[in-house]
Amino acid sequence: MEEKPYPVPLSRIRQTEYPLLNDPELFDLIYVANATAAIKLVSEGFSGYAPAQGFWCGYHADSHTSLVGLRQLASAGSRCFFTDTEVDDWLHTGATAQTQETSSSREPGIGLFAYPAQSNMNGRRLPLDWPRRLRQSASNSNRELYSLLDAAAYVATAQLDLSDHGTAPDFTALSFYKIFGFPDLGALIVRKNAGHVLLKRSYFGGGTVDMVINGVDDVWHATKQSALHEALEDGTPAFHSIAALHCALDVHTKLFGSMGNVSKHTGCLAHTLYNRLSSLTHANDNPVCTIYKDKTADYQDPRTQGPTIAFNLQDNRGEWIGKSDFERLATLNGIQLRTGGVCNPGGIARYLELYPRELRENFAEGLRCGNDFDILNGKPTGIIRVSFGAMSNMRDVEAFMSFIDMFIDRGSGPNSKSRQGILLGNPKLDFENSTQHHSKPSLNTGCEADCQDGNIAEFKAFDGSNQGHAYIVHVSTERPQCPVAGCSMIMPSRKQLLTHLEVHKMPASCHRKLLRIFGSKTAAKASAIAFMSDS
Repeated sequence: MEEKPYPVPLSRIRQTEYPLLNDPELFDLIYVANATAAIKLVSEGFSGYAPAQGFWCGYHADSHTSLVGLRQLASAGSRCFFTDTEVDDWLHTGATAQTQETSSSREPGIGLFAYPAQSNMNGRRLPLDWPRRLRQSASNSNRELYSLLDAAAYVATAQLDLSDHGTAPDFTALSFYKIFGFPDLGALIVRKNAGHVLLKRSYFGGGTVDMVINGVDDVWHATKQSALHEALEDGTPAFHSIAALHCALDVHTKLFGSMGNVSKHTGCLAHTLYNRLSSLTHANDNPVCTIYKDKTADYQDPRTQGPTIAFNLQDNRGEWIGKSDFERLATLNGIQLRTGGVCNPGGIARYLELYPRELRENFAEGLRCGNDFDILNGKPTGIIRVSFGAMSNMRDVEAFMSFIDMFIDRGSGPNSKSRQGILLGNPKLDFENSTQHHSKPSLNTGCEADCQDGNIAEFKAFDGSNQGHAYIVHVSTERPQCPVAGCSMIMPSRKQLLTHLEVHKMPASCHRKLLRIFGSKTAAKASAIAFMSDS
């Protein structure tokens, strides 16, 4: 008997194990590397379906960069919908593609409307009935229109219901690792009624064809017809990851019961943190946080808001605190989060009130994805984002609030101690000589390729070991200031500021005290936050 390279048949995992695939007779699941690969696969199908006419693409402004990229292949035109109201009006008037960002003399053959189920910037959840309304609108206007739902951020903490075939999106992109952490695998769920569009793609790979003829005058191939996924999964299946998916589903169910439980749990945590961050003020009553939440979203309503909070910090004078220094301090203190543009250009532009002219000016001044140009022309260039997952808990909220406290100016009263002083009962920190007595933090900023004019330096970790990394520091013309309230030291250079930030790392004794406060016996990670970072 031939040995199988995996313990569970792939067909079983594909059709019966994955809870989103409610009816394998009506849907098919195609394994891909990630959600972006799923979106790209859809674009290939639409590009080849009607090459003479091309296809039209509409996308929501809250879309991930990978969805926005569809417009580059939409040769019949594209449109960005900046608000939900614009989408509603478009659907109500018959979903015509008259208003286009890009002009085209060709009549569009087919159309694709793409949007996220949940904004990957601030967690706002968008209406899930748009695919049904689009289907009705397309029928009324005699248009061939399809829907693509980016569910990557949504399915991490919520159950996507595809039980109603009539209301389900035609194409749904997702990443399993955003649900389980492992395996590194994504999927495209396809309504079989819409699958014929994907079969028109130009490229074919190994395993997707029944015959190929290489000739001078006779060039031909026959695509597999038995199942949609067999014609679209190029090359050798990622069978190790697919087999691991079976285990991930089983363990996730045993640990958490259902995605409904995860949704309630993470929603409660996010609501608690949102309320506490919203109430923070400096001694002069100026707010500490600016939170970027949609007016229609409610952290107590999982239909409108996911467990994600996007914000920026301000000091007691109302000036912005740089996201890069905040992230470095968070990493030093065992907190994992995401900062920057978070691959959501529309959301960043809207909530930070950055107009196209300003974005071009920022780019000309040197702003690049991942670098530390945090504030330009008086406005932040990105945000701080925290997201809760199934394994997050209330200790994480408490630990994060303890960390945030170091950025709050308590004035000159009895509550004006530094963060270390508050936790350890010892407010005496040698800020003046901190750059002489503390080595560079063991931290890799991850933006080496983006910083061309920086300095490369080897350094040692805080404990004196040789576990440090080489990293690049952007050389600023301004004298940087420590963002920690009660310190606010002005440093001669960015390099010395990064060295100085090590003084604000909570030492082991501080972590032990946090454990006593929380009453936890799981010592190592009580003051760390298991925040997910979705691209």
